[in-house]
Amino acid sequence: MHFPAILWPVGLWPAFIMLFVTIGPIDGAAIFSGLAADMSRKDRARVALRCVLIAGVMFLVFAFGGSALLSVLNVSMPAFQVAGGILLFTQALSLMFANPGMSSINEHERAEVAQRRDIAVFPLAFPLIAGPGSFSATVLLMGRAATWVERIEIVACLAACLAITYVAMRLSDPLMRLLGRTGSDVIGRISGVLLAALAVQFVFDGIRASGLLA
Repeated sequence: MHFPAILWPVGLWPAFIMLFVTIGPIDGAAIFSGLAADMSRKDRARVALRCVLIAGVMFLVFAFGGSALLSVLNVSMPAFQVAGGILLFTQALSLMFANPGMSSINEHERAEVAQRRDIAVFPLAFPLIAGPGSFSATVLLMGRAATWVERIEIVACLAACLAITYVAMRLSDPLMRLLGRTGSDVIGRISGVLLAALAVQFVFDGIRASGLLA
């Protein structure tokens, strides 16, 4: 999965789709709408901006420090490609069956959120926006980038997905009224199919790069 700089709009579609699906702006908007229901319009805007910025910093840390962390742990990139592909495939299955993904929050976390005044860091920035699936996708994509131009392109895809997430959170109430539960499930299932294909491709690439098939 090579992303040539000349074909930026076309070559980066797989990267954009993977990041978009794992970050999940629509799911994030739905959860944000419920958690911020009692907030004023100004407070909702402030929390949405803060959580997106915090998630962006976390993504940058993983994007440029993920490979170094794998080296410290003595984990090869092919091994992480296989593990990350399996992790993303698990998230794809949950999306296809319209179940909460790895970036959602459970009932215990919802109870903890109810006692918090500031929800920008937890659960919005992590694990809602920056969760295990999106972290894995970021490290996998950056591991495939051969040049600094390609790395910057991946970061640009991340920035675009975060910008969409911010807009979706700001428009969460009308967006949920427009889509409804059925519309959200349809988007989730389509996203799950796309993510499953990309995840399996990473597993194939990891096995091939490991030399096991030689």
